[in-house]
Amino acid sequence: MVKRTNYSYEKRQKELAKQKKKEEKRLRKLSKKKPLEDDAPQFQEGKTVER
Repeated sequence: MVKRTNYSYEKRQKELAKQKKKEEKRLRKLSKKKPLEDDAPQFQEGKTVER
């Protein structure tokens, strides 16, 4: 007897891979954006706040 392909398993694995890739991309963008925010001086009520 020939084994049949489990399409639902393959589809789920593909979806998980896509979600993982999307999350990694989101984290890369976030980490890329983060240093720029930390370098800029913060303004609070007309005063510059140094960190």
